[in-house]
Amino acid sequence: MTQKITIAKPVQILLLLFLIFSGLYYAREFLIPLTFGGLFATLILPSTQKLEEKGLHKGFATVICIVGLLLIVAGIISLIIWQVSDLAKDVSEMKQQVARMLERAQSFLSTAVGITAEKQKEILEQQQKSSSGRMTSMVTGLMGFLVDFVLVVVYTFLFVFFRKRIKGFILKLVPVDEMEKTEKVISESAKVAYQYLSGLSVMIVMLWVLYSIGFSIAGLKSAIFFAVLCGLLEIVPFIGNLTGTGIAVLMAVSQGEGSGLVLGVIATYLVIQFVQTYIIEPLVVGAEVNINPLFTIIALVLGELLWGIAGMVLAIPLLGVTKIICDNVVPLKPYAYLIGGESKSGKKTGIVEKLKKMF
Repeated sequence: MTQKITIAKPVQILLLLFLIFSGLYYAREFLIPLTFGGLFATLILPSTQKLEEKGLHKGFATVICIVGLLLIVAGIISLIIWQVSDLAKDVSEMKQQVARMLERAQSFLSTAVGITAEKQKEILEQQQKSSSGRMTSMVTGLMGFLVDFVLVVVYTFLFVFFRKRIKGFILKLVPVDEMEKTEKVISESAKVAYQYLSGLSVMIVMLWVLYSIGFSIAGLKSAIFFAVLCGLLEIVPFIGNLTGTGIAVLMAVSQGEGSGLVLGVIATYLVIQFVQTYIIEPLVVGAEVNINPLFTIIALVLGELLWGIAGMVLAIPLLGVTKIICDNVVPLKPYAYLIGGESKSGKKTGIVEKLKKMF
């Protein structure tokens, strides 16, 4: 009898996990805008509360904060479009440089691998034919994005507007003796999401400045554009910064100004990564989402499999909220310990602590 119970419990857990992940995957079109709306609601909630304390109506205060957030997003998009227009001026020169690089690559493939120029041309033509239907899918994807964007704005407003009712509903689901602990979990979950998102936003702005200076010194064309790109991609840990820097390196190669420019871009990346890891992140992000690297990578991989790029963006804050819940539920504490990072408690010293005191 004991053996049957021992075997049945892991099977039940695996079945539950399978059902959860299946539900997350098949309901992704509904859940992704809803989750983004919830996270953005935690981001604007402190500002909304301050406006309400000054006597503004809850709905009016929420609208003001959402409009402010949208204006920031519109400013970033305008900056990117302005930089892309400057980048377009150098497209013809870049095309010539890329054409010369392709010729050298074709020559190398012909001599080293044995693929003739005619065969390479045939492969390229096949790829162009396979991409002929991408325009329709791009238009469909753009329409879907606009619908999701509107849904996120609506969800953000409704989450903030009905926050007391949602909180009251959750408290009504738990026994009276668990209400205090549940309220603590709700408060800490909202706090960790807000601190992570606000800290990440400040860090991205700092990275824009640092990358702009570094890429400009290195001599990279459209340095501000690539700085903004590298900064924005930081919303995906590990993968984002490598992707952004890789694109900047390709741009440096296409400029055809020798290996000095490429080395300058790589050196900029290495120096900024050092500053980001040891100064910026402890200063503005801190340990609010204290997840160890193993489960950070697992969360990113699972997020991408379930929800694509949106899942990678949402993976870390959602895992941070999950850890808060596990920390406060006794049967789940072992899981909180498993996914958590090293404790960073204790008195901090050095430049990070001095900078924090300045703030």
